[in-house]
Amino acid sequence: MIEALPLLPFPPGLILIAGGLLLPLIPAALRSGWLLLVPLLGLLAVWTVPDGVVLSTHWLGYPLEPVQGDALSRLFGSIFSIMAFAGALFSLKQTRTMELAAALAYAGGAVGVAFAGDLLTLFAFWEVMAIASATVLWANRTTGSQRAGMRYLMVHLLGGVVLMAGIAAHVVQTGSIDVVSLRLDTAATWLMVIGVLINAGAPPLSAWLPDAYPEASWSGTVFLSAFTTKTAVYVLLRCFPGNEILIWVGLYMVFYGILYALLENDMRRILAYSIINQVGFMVVGAGIGTPLAINGAAAHAFAHIIYKGLLLMSAGAVMYRTGKTKCTDLGGLFQSMPLTTLCGIIGALAISAFPWTSGFTTKSMVTAAAGHEHLTLVWYALEAASAGVFLHAGIKFPWFVFFQKDSGLRPKDPPRSMQAAMLLLAAFCIGLGVYPQPLYAMLPFAVDYVPYDLPHVVKQLQLLLFAGLAFFVLLPMMKRTLTITLDVDWFYRTGLSWLVGQVNRHGGCLWSLAEQGLRTVWNHLVGSLERTHGPAGTLARTWAVSSAMLWVIGLLGFYLILYYVNGS
Repeated sequence: MIEALPLLPFPPGLILIAGGLLLPLIPAALRSGWLLLVPLLGLLAVWTVPDGVVLSTHWLGYPLEPVQGDALSRLFGSIFSIMAFAGALFSLKQTRTMELAAALAYAGGAVGVAFAGDLLTLFAFWEVMAIASATVLWANRTTGSQRAGMRYLMVHLLGGVVLMAGIAAHVVQTGSIDVVSLRLDTAATWLMVIGVLINAGAPPLSAWLPDAYPEASWSGTVFLSAFTTKTAVYVLLRCFPGNEILIWVGLYMVFYGILYALLENDMRRILAYSIINQVGFMVVGAGIGTPLAINGAAAHAFAHIIYKGLLLMSAGAVMYRTGKTKCTDLGGLFQSMPLTTLCGIIGALAISAFPWTSGFTTKSMVTAAAGHEHLTLVWYALEAASAGVFLHAGIKFPWFVFFQKDSGLRPKDPPRSMQAAMLLLAAFCIGLGVYPQPLYAMLPFAVDYVPYDLPHVVKQLQLLLFAGLAFFVLLPMMKRTLTITLDVDWFYRTGLSWLVGQVNRHGGCLWSLAEQGLRTVWNHLVGSLERTHGPAGTLARTWAVSSAMLWVIGLLGFYLILYYVNGS
């Protein structure tokens, strides 16, 4: 295990949040340097947090622990900071300061969640992420991004409300706000896990992710891909490991992402659905809950942030140069964008778990964990899903974007800062594939897993070979067309539209009936009060003194009877 440096007495995520808030005040000439410096300072701060509670205070009688470190916290805090740096490097040509400021705050919220030692601090940083990520979307300033950003914010605020309801109920039941491992045996913990799964892109609200991420700018999508879903994975690993229901939720996500990515025409929506697919592997690991599975899910989250960032950078570079995102409009770009093509292929191989790439040394740990626990059906499903990943992200994305037909487009590779960011992440993809030991040393449990044994390598190469063969055999059937793929959100979007229409259509009649009923009730109430309290009412009339004395004597007699009865 890697030991931390001396302690830091405040949440490391605040460095990135403060850096984002201050960004608009930085002179334009220094803004690029500031963008790169802040994530590096955040990474340094992450590694100053030792194991245990570093900072504690009290609020409304509850102990708050804003900073609590261990190996899992440092792993996720590190990759969030690294991705913030790589994203900032890629975005140096982005002129929208609001997007860049929100992106830094977004990363800071993710780092804050990773080091939260209590549920209230976790929730506070969770909501910072929701607001900052929606701002990243809105910063694109298109009609699509404005609408998608509002839908995105509604979904995540819903998730936040459900999470907070679960936390509140949990506090009432247990009196504790500590971030600890929980079982799904109460309504409170079920509410909490549902709130977390919404952010993970789990069913039935998975559609928010491919709906929102492709509407961001060429740089904004890179940031959006890195933090929200992986922060949810972190909370599942931290708070809900070993809950079997997560295995089946994860498997649904795995195959849902594959199916819709294969049907999709927009390159960024392909990669957005692929995020759900890959997060599904991590959710399965959290559900298995063994040390190997948790190590695998955590390592896969680390590797996924890198290779998914690389894939979206290559897609962003294409969009930056051509302004196009649909596969039907692209093709043949390898001729004029060789570096972007190469980096896209490296990312595609990594997500497909090709040997000597990071995906091979991380994703296979989850599959191995299923095998070790004799979860045969789960093991077969994950192996089949690995072939599906190669179909939609390993081959489909680079083939339709950079090869296939010649679109006639001859854009150049993007500016050097964007190239540098892609090369940095490509180096990580290959480096962690060839030599994964530094990553294994950061994992929460000791690692005795050996990825490069002959049967594993041969089996994976065979799997990828036959998946690739199937792709090209079925290529005529996979030809992209200008179609719209209906997702699960069609049901509640259509249902809500119908409900609103019915209210608008019949609202006048319903309101008249309601108004008439309220008027009748009001008149009856006023008449009753008039009969008793009005000028001529029973309680308003003048009573003789003798009558009042009779009432007093009667009440006293009733009191004496009760007194003697109770006394006896």
